[in-house]
Amino acid sequence: MVEPEDSGHPRHRLDPLLQRPVPFSIAALLAAADEAEFRFVRDAVELSDSALSKQASALEAAGYVAVRKGFVGKFPRTWLAMTPQGRAAFAAHMDALREIAG
Repeated sequence: MVEPEDSGHPRHRLDPLLQRPVPFSIAALLAAADEAEFRFVRDAVELSDSALSKQASALEAAGYVAVRKGFVGKFPRTWLAMTPQGRAAFAAHMDALREIAG
């Protein structure tokens, strides 16, 4: 009998960080854009500022998201963007999900 780890099942290719609903939702939103303003992501994913900040930090630590800070007029703003590594990880995760569902 083949051990589950050696079975080649696509679930073994799922990204542990992206298996969690909130990071997955953030990644899905950012994958569709070049960059998104923090408040837009917060509202679209229905998170508090602190929850989005925590999740964005985890995605940034994984190398999946870049955080850029700046100003619009006198007002500070934060933008989030997927890195090439993040886009590749999200695409591979989605491919594994599609294979499982197929």
